[in-house]
Amino acid sequence: MPHYRAYGLTLFANAPIPGLVALVQPLSSSPDICVELDAMPSFWHPQLQNSESARAWYVSHRQDAQGQPILQAWQLQQGAYFRLKYCDGTEFIVDRGGCRIWAKWIAPLTLEDTATYLLGPILGFVLRLRGSVCLHASGVAIRDRAVLFLGQAGAGKSTTAAAFAQSGYPVLCDDVAALTLKNGQFFVRPGYPRLRLWSKSVIALFGNPESLPRIVPTHPTWDKRYLDLVQNDYRFQGNSLPLAGIYRLSQRLDRAIAPKIERMSSQAGMMSLIANTYTNYLLTKQMRSTEFEVLGQLLQSVPLQQLHPRADPSYLPQLVELIASDLGTES
Repeated sequence: MPHYRAYGLTLFANAPIPGLVALVQPLSSSPDICVELDAMPSFWHPQLQNSESARAWYVSHRQDAQGQPILQAWQLQQGAYFRLKYCDGTEFIVDRGGCRIWAKWIAPLTLEDTATYLLGPILGFVLRLRGSVCLHASGVAIRDRAVLFLGQAGAGKSTTAAAFAQSGYPVLCDDVAALTLKNGQFFVRPGYPRLRLWSKSVIALFGNPESLPRIVPTHPTWDKRYLDLVQNDYRFQGNSLPLAGIYRLSQRLDRAIAPKIERMSSQAGMMSLIANTYTNYLLTKQMRSTEFEVLGQLLQSVPLQQLHPRADPSYLPQLVELIASDLGTES
């Protein structure tokens, strides 16, 4: 059975996971996480499902076209497990220690659909359970240092990282930036060797949406695609790197002054970090308290600046040059 490495953790799965590259050499020790696809734990049964459904621990405010919450979550077995169910019927059960994951889906959904959840919010939640603070950010390596692009969905995090990839820089992570604090210094763990891009971004970067394959080939409407970072001379940064800077992607400007970088006040920086932590909607009070302390340390030790891209995507190469030059001034 395949073994993988993602976000600094080793994973064992009972079937191949789309998007991950299997390790060539078998693990010499037990994996950090065991993933069972198309399976549920032995204690799970319909009667338990019905009884737990009345006690949702979390219900998302966002709803689908039918008015159903995008995500609901429950705590099971006196809090020993979490159940997360998406509106399309995909569901996961995760143990509190972040060591085991079970996943189930319904037709016409496929393993590829489920993997988009698994490699994003589910592993993001597991990282949080295991004590890692994660930012909603994509990252690249510049001179053996990590640089993160922070922002909400649609801000251009993955697009910016892809522009760096086109310029020959290694990509460190996409959408989920897992942080580790060692001897007073923050490091960013490597994610996995893919960048996910909407067709609009693919057109801006490559000229044609068909330049990159769909993440889910059979999905009729979801047109997100991926850049494979182990093909065509692209580079994936497979080791953790010290974090040298964070850029919060802000409003795109049409004016000739863009792209530009602006300093952020400490207050604005802290608010931005708090708003852009990953899966913060699933945190307990204790996890939230710990996160707040870590973000305070992060703000004191790593420069956080606001980045205004040019609205015209043809200026992405200039954006890459600006950030690389700015990081040099921080050396």
